[in-house]
Amino acid sequence: MPERRTVALVTLGCARNEVDSEELAGRLEADGWQLVDDASEADVAVVNTCGFVEAAKKDSVDALLEANDLKGHGRTQAVVAVGCMAERYGKELADALPEADGVLGFDDYADISDRLQTILSGGHHAPHLPRDRRKLLPLTPVERQAAAAAVALPGHGEEAAFGEVAADLPDGLAPASGPRTLRKRLDDNPVASIKLASGCDRRCSFCAIPAFRGSFISRRPADVLNEAVWLAGQGVSEVVLVSENNTSYGKDLGDIRLLETLLSEIAAVPGIERVRVSYLQPAEMRPGLIEAMTTTDKVVPYFDLSFQHSAPAVLRRMRRFGNTEQFLGLLATIREKAPQAGARSNFIVGFPGETEEDFAELERFITEAGLDAIGVFGYSDEDGTEAATFEGKLPEDVVAERLAKLSRLAEELTAQRAEQRIGTELTVLVESVDVDEDGEPLIEGRAAHQAPETDGLTVLTGAADAEVGQYYLARVVASEGVDLVAEAIELVRKAAAA
Repeated sequence: MPERRTVALVTLGCARNEVDSEELAGRLEADGWQLVDDASEADVAVVNTCGFVEAAKKDSVDALLEANDLKGHGRTQAVVAVGCMAERYGKELADALPEADGVLGFDDYADISDRLQTILSGGHHAPHLPRDRRKLLPLTPVERQAAAAAVALPGHGEEAAFGEVAADLPDGLAPASGPRTLRKRLDDNPVASIKLASGCDRRCSFCAIPAFRGSFISRRPADVLNEAVWLAGQGVSEVVLVSENNTSYGKDLGDIRLLETLLSEIAAVPGIERVRVSYLQPAEMRPGLIEAMTTTDKVVPYFDLSFQHSAPAVLRRMRRFGNTEQFLGLLATIREKAPQAGARSNFIVGFPGETEEDFAELERFITEAGLDAIGVFGYSDEDGTEAATFEGKLPEDVVAERLAKLSRLAEELTAQRAEQRIGTELTVLVESVDVDEDGEPLIEGRAAHQAPETDGLTVLTGAADAEVGQYYLARVVASEGVDLVAEAIELVRKAAAA
């Protein structure tokens, strides 16, 4: 019997990319490929790239070059780029990076097995010429669902895809949306993301994502709910709903309030203990969604709000809406309903035309906002964006100075916010159990106000028998920067069985 082909998936970027990698893994395993964790043990290393900002693109190129270095020293025979950077640049990336044996766009995902086999056999698959994916779907949102079957939408699946094998799949591989798309978990973490939608209809002047991810289109509620049921069966107890803009969910399905209903349905899935919503647009927040996120049992009051700035003049140039007072009012409304709600955001400093007064207004906002986590980025031109053509670009040293200043302020303020939680009780999901340098137990997890990867963590004490996946009620006794130290009070939920 011939040896099975092996493939390793290396994922960079956001949670949406992680979901896409698990879809690719599902497709490949269904077609007979063996998934391995170590790229050096794979015939093909597939790097799921990020193309969001310059630093992420550099990380993606570095990962491709690192995988290429394995060729000739082990089993690895080919390195293939997929993901946002591959989709965004296509042939341009292939020409600039000959170390990649293939550059595959989203249209190749449905045939990923054949594409990799061709490359592994020494064949060549011509990289695509990038196009504006916003033009692939109708301009009017309500007309998009009917046209979606003809467009590659990672994480959505297609009608009848793998329908003939859905009843006879390998262990651990199952339809995530009825018979429509496959997904294979790449780890045993008790937390997993579910893609609510793809694309974005907003036209922020600094952002290139809509051009290569396309127009906004929602997944159908039944598909999302079925995937939550399947993940719960895999031992997942916290699901994170992701997309480019979750507040738009349902607008192309005829009901902009659909998310409020869906949240309660996901929360009712046996085995699901937490539902977390990410990627929220402040200008699209509505009373009903705030109510659902602060009062629905098992939906955590966590608000990942994309403010980006708070000075009105800068926001207008960004093609966004709002101001300091409106944003503070939104946060006040949230905290009236859930005083301990978590809130995070990202900000861009040094945007073209940003004055010292604008920057001072942003400082005032984050000083008063009481955010649990803050990401700060210095502006840089992105290919193909409107902002790249703007006049009024600030000198690099000014951008760097403002970036350093706001980053220091953000670090101080988030540490203060963490300190304010001392004495409160919270529920901690255990995500790792290890020992520290002194040989003492080191148990780390997250509370409801802490999202995976992006925010702080909680060190749990007094729970020597803790296991990954358990939930403990605990009291915060100290803080270290944005991180908390909490003393276990009692075990409130055992680990889910996969």
